[in-house]
Amino acid sequence: MAVSYKDLGLVNTREMFKRAIKGGYAIPAFNFNNLEQLQAIITASSELKSPVILQVSKGARNYANPTLLRYMAEGAVAYAKELGCAHPEIVLHLDHGDSFELCKSCVDMGFSSVMIDGSALPYEENIALTKKVVEYAHQFDVTVEAELGVLAGVEDEVASEVSHYTKPEEVVDFATRTGCDSLAISIGTSHGAYKFTPEQCTRDPKTGRLVPPPLAFDVLAEIEKQLPGFPIVLHGSSSVPQEYVDIINKFGGKLPNAVGIPEEQLRKASKSAVCKINIDSDSRLAYTAGVRETLAEHPDYFDPRQYGKVARNYMIDMYKHKITDVLGSENKLAE
Repeated sequence: MAVSYKDLGLVNTREMFKRAIKGGYAIPAFNFNNLEQLQAIITASSELKSPVILQVSKGARNYANPTLLRYMAEGAVAYAKELGCAHPEIVLHLDHGDSFELCKSCVDMGFSSVMIDGSALPYEENIALTKKVVEYAHQFDVTVEAELGVLAGVEDEVASEVSHYTKPEEVVDFATRTGCDSLAISIGTSHGAYKFTPEQCTRDPKTGRLVPPPLAFDVLAEIEKQLPGFPIVLHGSSSVPQEYVDIINKFGGKLPNAVGIPEEQLRKASKSAVCKINIDSDSRLAYTAGVRETLAEHPDYFDPRQYGKVARNYMIDMYKHKITDVLGSENKLAE
């Protein structure tokens, strides 16, 4: 029995993206795997009156269970209202769908947006697969994100050694022929907590920390010229905050040379046609930092709430910072 996302109180991305492009900000797309992450995302976005995209990867969906997810999404809308957000704008989005069947299953289970990632396929096959998903999803007013270009790094089942920048000359043909609602592009972001090798970076002489190479804003500008006003998505855009990496390393973790996308570059991207920025690793780092620190300082703890609470607070702070200082999406609900 299919479930419509509208019955769960969710929205698709169409209107929020239009407003974001016009307003020069980006919508946060935060991945979640568990209850604490969901609570933190809804707390931060509701308090700051920001639209938000709850992202679930194929692996996270398997981890959480598709049926439970549907009720968690419905619960998220009710929780946002409880927190004083009268008209929340919450999207439940499949991140990196790798098959038509998976996308269809998500549409049928109450997702309001899906991503079909055919970026590793030959160009014509990517178009054919994306078009098939679009035709199915649009029957139910579900929005579809597609990907052109390949990001380096590892995220769940998605892995690539090298990145291939999106070719601006392909975007019009791709968007027109597939009918997709937004397009994820590759301009130098990458998945995971190790976005660049030390060889790709320079070192800050003062701190000794790695400084990553800049994003290819020239490629982005050319894509915007080809597709004016079309919603563009950046994946792999965690900044890998050093404070969490330091806490993790201090309390027994081992994350040498973890490095992300500098926030000033993401701020710049937010002001362009980039209207959705995906952040996953930062939440994992904040969560793990809270857990490691609490357990190291309180070896007698064994109640998950004792360290889950600290992890949740770290994530709330991090999400609020992203919404206000990086993406600019606070106070941007339609009401």
